[in-house]
Amino acid sequence: MKNIKFLTLLFIALLGFNSCETEDDVVFIAEESELAFSNTFQAEYVLTPATAGNLAERFTWESADAGVPTNFTYELQRSITGDFTDASAVGSTTSNEIGITVGDMLGYAAQAGLDNDPDTEAPNTGQVAFRLRAFAGTGGLETFSAVQSLTMVLPEGEAAAAVCEFEQLYLVGAGVVDAGWSWDTPVVLPCVENGVYGGNVAFQSTMDNNNFRFFTVNTDWGSGRNYPFYEDDGYTIDSDFENAMDGDSNFGFIGTTGLYYLEVDTNAKTITLGAPQATGTCEFDVLYGVGAGLVDAGWSWDTPVQLLCSSDGVYSGNVALQNTADNNNFRFFTVNTDWGSGRNYPFYEDDGYTIDSNLVNAMDGDSNFAFIGTTGTYLLTIDTNLKTITLE
Repeated sequence: MKNIKFLTLLFIALLGFNSCETEDDVVFIAEESELAFSNTFQAEYVLTPATAGNLAERFTWESADAGVPTNFTYELQRSITGDFTDASAVGSTTSNEIGITVGDMLGYAAQAGLDNDPDTEAPNTGQVAFRLRAFAGTGGLETFSAVQSLTMVLPEGEAAAAVCEFEQLYLVGAGVVDAGWSWDTPVVLPCVENGVYGGNVAFQSTMDNNNFRFFTVNTDWGSGRNYPFYEDDGYTIDSDFENAMDGDSNFGFIGTTGLYYLEVDTNAKTITLGAPQATGTCEFDVLYGVGAGLVDAGWSWDTPVQLLCSSDGVYSGNVALQNTADNNNFRFFTVNTDWGSGRNYPFYEDDGYTIDSNLVNAMDGDSNFAFIGTTGTYLLTIDTNLKTITLE
């Protein structure tokens, strides 16, 4: 540990009385003070997803002493590089302790590039550094403790599920077509790799309806992370996003309305948009929907509806369906622009599928699907495991 000396505090009071001026010099000299962690650390911290909710370490310390009554705030900082050029605040308090969970440390391990797969070159052991900052006011007294490094260990074995700070992020806002400003249908961005969230998201850039925000807790408005949150943390943000400059400084989507693969990489500190991706394993990455019943497609290959492989053996997507006379039919295709790859109603019926009651055989020349429900937007799912086609 090293001793930290607080700066000498100098106050000069000028007092005037009966036209006579008297100058009193009042000098306070802070005593030498040592800011240090008082808890006992483990030799190593074994981290497993099963114990993610457990307390990993509780950092404690004695109050800083400036020699005069001073209200200090304490900030626990961590660094993956160890030199704190990447310093990030874990939390702050006016008391004398801050705890971190195994889940928190799994997030640090992901940022450090650790994994528990013996078949990869990535190490399963690494370190994360911590230090304590004590400060009073803005631009006033400030001091730091010595650095304490903790050793993280991911037990090697079969490849574990991806680990992030949170299991998923939630997107809510008018710019996210399938969500809107409601908690009824938030778009979920799951943890797909260590420290990386990703998924297909439909965005719109309609004027005054292009804003949205990330959230870490479902239904909790207070858990929001807006544009400045990521910008101030050093993230490189895709050029199709900007600060909406609304009351909450939300994200504003300014790209072309459509479906994108959105990735939030907390390791590289990037937020990027790319072409939509299959996120599961299926016979095809995408099924295409074309027909008059699909509002956004019609009988043309210009804008086919895409049902992406969303999980193993399952295709899904939100589709706008209409039920107007002679304009409610459509068909699925396995190859873009290839009419010969079509799969009509009898294809699935003959294969033993249970088909939603709002979909029937159109009995037209090609035995297409016909939508007979209420015109609107639905989540269409084709589950090749259960052999079902459903609308929600």
